[in-house]
Amino acid sequence: MTTTSGPPARSGPADPPSATDPQDTAEPAAPSGRDASGLCDQAQDLAENGHLARAAKLYRQAVAANPHPHVQARALLGLAVVEDQRGDPPAAREAARRALATGDSRYAPRAAHHLALSLEQDGEAAEAEHVWRRLLDLGGPAHTAVAHYGLARAAEERGDTDGAEEHWEAALTLPPDPDAVSRLHAATVADASRDLAGRLLGRGLPGAAAAAVERGLSVVDDPGLRLLRAAAHLEHAIADAGAVVDSEGGTGETAAAVELLAGLLALRGDPAAAERAWRLGLGGRDQDTAEEVRRRLRRGFATPEEEGGEAGLPWWEPYLEEAVATASAPALAGELFAVITRMHALLAVPVVEGESRPGALRTAMEQAVRTPSELVWGPGVHADFRRRLSEATGGRDVLPEGWPENGG
Repeated sequence: MTTTSGPPARSGPADPPSATDPQDTAEPAAPSGRDASGLCDQAQDLAENGHLARAAKLYRQAVAANPHPHVQARALLGLAVVEDQRGDPPAAREAARRALATGDSRYAPRAAHHLALSLEQDGEAAEAEHVWRRLLDLGGPAHTAVAHYGLARAAEERGDTDGAEEHWEAALTLPPDPDAVSRLHAATVADASRDLAGRLLGRGLPGAAAAAVERGLSVVDDPGLRLLRAAAHLEHAIADAGAVVDSEGGTGETAAAVELLAGLLALRGDPAAAERAWRLGLGGRDQDTAEEVRRRLRRGFATPEEEGGEAGLPWWEPYLEEAVATASAPALAGELFAVITRMHALLAVPVVEGESRPGALRTAMEQAVRTPSELVWGPGVHADFRRRLSEATGGRDVLPEGWPENGG
């Protein structure tokens, strides 16, 4: 490696002490064009170790040496990347533009790629699109795919889905020889297919989305692409189940389709649509279908028995049905555990403290009984207790009106 005069660049902490560095204060001779390649090597090493300011200085020295256009392009691209990492986009873009202007077959396409992304991220859509089109004329298959992907995004941002389509197709098209696909090309195809599939799913086109996913999976086994394929299959399943619900099928088929459709909609993250599916089934076109839907809605419900051995209708059943239909069972369970914890604390404290005063014990019990009152199912548990007490006392309603809030 050819170096400039003075000690060689050395690694060190990301934020070195502010002591004077001979490299910063010495006045070395201006590097020659032959030294520029070595300066680029040193600058790259410094940048990789986090010394961005020193790397930028060496890249500038390499540029100032006016070396061969190939080395000049390398130095300018390196400077663009380092300035971007230092948080100076204008300086980074200026260096990238100069690297692009060299027309170097290796570094000019990379500079165009870097510049277009920077412009795109800052909302400079028109100039970014211009640079993407420049890249079409510069790069090989990989950078051509990169450029088409950028142009597809630009067209989508303008709302020109028809114009974007040809660029999506070009970005996803692979060369006949699979061995000719570089890592950059494969990564671009995977990114583009992931992006396109997500857009197509958002437009309600799961079949087209699945096809886009397959093109990405043909070059890389990507978890994100597999997840999108699963999402596309989910949309197909929702459509099939919905078609059965809307048809004049038999009772068993329709009820099963309602259960499946509601579950799939909840899985998609659409609890409101899942609830509508259950409501539609419960208010079905015939009583037999509605009863079968309700049986499926209540799948897994426990049926406790009354003290006399007869099966009763638990007071909480309507609330539990509502929770299942609205995909809010976890929220209901959370409420129940919170109430139990609160009631336990109210009753446990007097026990732990050995409280013996009747008034204090009564107050604690009243507070515990009132704990669920403000919840939507609170009146239900109070009404159930009133009913049970009335049955136990020969049918007399012995509790005051508004108990337990307004009576002892």
